[in-house]
This record gives sequence, structure tokens and C-alpha cells, in this order.
Amino acid sequence: MKTFTYLLCTGLLLMSCSSVFAQKYKAPADTIKLNVEYINVKNDIVDLNSQLTIAQNNLPGIQNKANAAGVNAQSAATSSKSDAAQATNGNIRDAKDAKNSANEAYDKAKDARSANNNVGKQDKKIKNLIEKLRKKNLRLKELDEMRVNIYAQLPANLHQ
Repeated sequence: MKTFTYLLCTGLLLMSCSSVFAQKYKAPADTIKLNVEYINVKNDIVDLNSQLTIAQNNLPGIQNKANAAGVNAQSAATSSKSDAAQATNGNIRDAKDAKNSANEAYDKAKDARSANNNVGKQDKKIKNLIEKLRKKNLRLKELDEMRVNIYAQLPANLHQ
């Protein structure tokens, strides 16, 4: 029981001090490095915000292209179906037209699938940018905490 109590107290002490030891910048001499990283993180956040805005603005256009490709594929499939029905009772020319129409419908279907994949890629890109932005903002908060801890070590008249 004594060992358990000792281990519990040691564990609690280590957990309470872990945030202090986890800091990369601890001393007032580290403020230059901290400020450089702080500026880099802020610049990364600005870049990510602009990339996210561009990606979100491009999404409706990509969705419109995907919808248009789907409509084109559907109309090509309908045309191919009517040409195939005509070819069953027609001559060789009708059969060639039906084959060409089927190839065109197949190509349009591939285009529609590709356009839908582009929408998925854009959604994934937006989610990825949001996640990167969340991580950068979290790092910025950590740097703010480190800055506060460093300023707490300085005499009161130095950081006014």
C-alpha cells in the first residue's frame, strides 16, 4: 500500500510538471527563437487561410462541372439507347452509329466519374487544410503560453 501511495504521488507530481517540461522555450534567452517561430506559425496560418478560401471558392464551380458532366452522360446514354434500338432493326450504318454512340456515352460516363472524383478531392483538400489550420492555431496557443511563462520570469519593469 505504501508503494502504491508513493507511485501515485510521484505520478501526480510528474503530470503536473509535464507542461512545464514540455515547453521548448523556457528561458528569457529563448525569446528570439520563440518570436521567430511565432512569426512563422502566424505566416503559415495566413497562407492556410488563403488556400482554404480559394479551395472553398473553387468548390461550387467544380460541383457545377460535375453536375453538367452527369447530365451530359445521362443524355449520351439515352441517345445511345435509342441508337441501339434503331440498330437492331436497321442496316449496318445504323449499327455503326449505335457503336459510335455507345463509345461516346462511355466516354461521357468516364468524364462524369472523373468530375465527381474531382469534387471528392476538393472536399478532401478542404478538410486537410482545416485540419492543418487547427494544428497551427493550437501551436500558436502553445507559443503564447510559453511567451507568458517567459515573461513571468522577467522582472516587472522589463516587459511593460
